Amino acid sequence: MRAVVLEEKGGPEVLRIRDDIPDPVAGPEEVVVEIVSSAVNRADLLQRMGLYPGPPMRHEIPGLEYAGRVVAVGERVASTGVGDAVMGIANGGCYAEQIAVHERQTMTVPAELDLADAGAFPEVFITAWDALVRQGGLTSGRWALVHAGASGVGTAAIQIAKSLGARIAVTASGGKHEVCRSLGADIVIDYRQDDFADAVLAATDGDGVDVVLDVIGGDYLPDNVRAVRVGGRIIQVGVMAGGPVPFDPGSLLMKRAALIGTTLRARPIEERIAITREFAAQMLPRVVDGSLSPVVDSRFPLDDVAAAHQRMGDNANAGKIVLQIWS
Repeated sequence: MRAVVLEEKGGPEVLRIRDDIPDPVAGPEEVVVEIVSSAVNRADLLQRMGLYPGPPMRHEIPGLEYAGRVVAVGERVASTGVGDAVMGIANGGCYAEQIAVHERQTMTVPAELDLADAGAFPEVFITAWDALVRQGGLTSGRWALVHAGASGVGTAAIQIAKSLGARIAVTASGGKHEVCRSLGADIVIDYRQDDFADAVLAATDGDGVDVVLDVIGGDYLPDNVRAVRVGGRIIQVGVMAGGPVPFDPGSLLMKRAALIGTTLRARPIEERIAITREFAAQMLPRVVDGSLSPVVDSRFPLDDVAAAHQRMGDNANAGKIVLQIWS
């Protein structure tokens, strides 16, 4: 099969396509999916640069999400059949024509979601839902603050919050504000010009938000603590800003707030299966009713994967960058 293989680390130019990668074989509880679409995630760029190791595999193939059709099933597979349209997350291997995954880590693609778009759905929606709802406790009437509101995770978070009846403030660069507003963001803050903590405190009558979802890290942390309400939660799902910064832990104590670091890739498969099943039960009906859908910024064929990485590296995207693999 054809796949993108990392044989060295560096810039987008190290992404090479090989056509001699062995086809995956389904284990007893696995299915083989012929991938129609995948998508570029920030973790893929970090893996390419050698900053976020992927799982051990014979050939290092990046890619954390997929959508496609089942072409083979293992002997103990009970709930999925050949020809089914499925999507899901994986530890890696999704920049390829096929992937073998545990059957319970697949989700049925609703008829309302085209397979060409579905590859851009699982990673960011599960990440945003797990951070905001499962770990952050977001419910109707509460407030969330989400950084990088026009990113894949950000656009998913806005839709999830609004579908729950929650209110949401986001940060984004000026040129991406309209995307956030069109999805229902209550407040859009230009992080280059405005103090986001001041803005959310003003909007919440000084109380602060119930949960912060942060993919930036760095010097955002002190202001995240200032923006969160007493007893609130800050969920750290990324560190795009990089290294450590001075931080007074006493400010967190005074808020009686929780700072929680999280990632999907590092969790054992049993936990990832449980999250997938819970998400499918609670949130896929919201795809059917039109509340949730991936925001697609651009599409690239697999042959142009380096250009897709470059677009994300330039922070030019608003929404997801789709990799089209099969039609």
